[in-house]
Amino acid sequence: MVQVEGSIVIDRPVDEVFDFVADERNEPQYNAQMGRVELITDGPIGLGTRFHAEMTGGGRPVEMVIEFTGYDRPRRLSSSTHMSSMDLHGALTFEPVPSGRTLAALSRNTR
Repeated sequence: MVQVEGSIVIDRPVDEVFDFVADERNEPQYNAQMGRVELITDGPIGLGTRFHAEMTGGGRPVEMVIEFTGYDRPRRLSSSTHMSSMDLHGALTFEPVPSGRTLAALSRNTR
């Protein structure tokens, strides 16, 4: 098992950061390896929402399905990502910090 952790301070309010990140279709705007993302469930984004995505890094495209397994707006977003080669499970937490900024922290495990 491999664990990845990291954090970043973003100069935007916590609700705005959470909503932007929770819509996985925005990920190609901040992740150069994410080629495309489409919503594959109906209704508003929340618990159980699923996306089909394609990463383009490493030579050939890798397809995946991302499902939100936890959705506590605007504080925590948990997900499970299934690829043919592995499954990832992780969570993002969002905390307001001074001056209207947001601390976003990632914790992800592979299986």
